[in-house]
Amino acid sequence: MNRRDLIRNIAAGSLTLFVVPAVITSCEEDVPDPDENNPGGNVLSIDLTDNKYSSLAAAGGSFVEEGIIIINTGDGFIALSSVCTHQGCQVGYNHSNTNLPCPCHGSVFSTTGSVLEGPADSPLKKYEVTQEGDVLSIAL
Repeated sequence: MNRRDLIRNIAAGSLTLFVVPAVITSCEEDVPDPDENNPGGNVLSIDLTDNKYSSLAAAGGSFVEEGIIIINTGDGFIALSSVCTHQGCQVGYNHSNTNLPCPCHGSVFSTTGSVLEGPADSPLKKYEVTQEGDVLSIAL
C-alpha cells in the first residue's frame, strides 16, 4: 500500500466514523418526553401570603412562575404551561375573555389549555393544582 492509498483509507474511515452516526441519529423521530423536565415528580409551591404572588389574590389574577401560568379563576386556581406551543412565546391571561392569547402570532388558548385559534395546533400542558390553606401545590 502506498502513502496515497493509506491517506485515502484513513480519510474514508474518519468520514464513516463521524458522519454516518450523525446522519442515522438525525433521521430518528424526536418525540418529546412529557416527564423530561420533571423526572422526579416535583411540586411547585406557591405561598399566597408572599407579596410576590399578590396578583393571585383576586379573581382574574395571574402569575408566571417557572414557565407555568397560575390563574385565579374565582372558583379556584388553574395552572398551565405559559409557553405557546406554536413557537415558544409566553402567553398571558386575558380575564375579560377568559382565555390565554399569545402576543407573537395570535394563537389563543382556553383555560383548559385547548387551542381556540391557531396557528398553534397543540394544547398547552395543564398541571394539577391543590390548595391547603394559603399554599398552592402544582404537580409538575
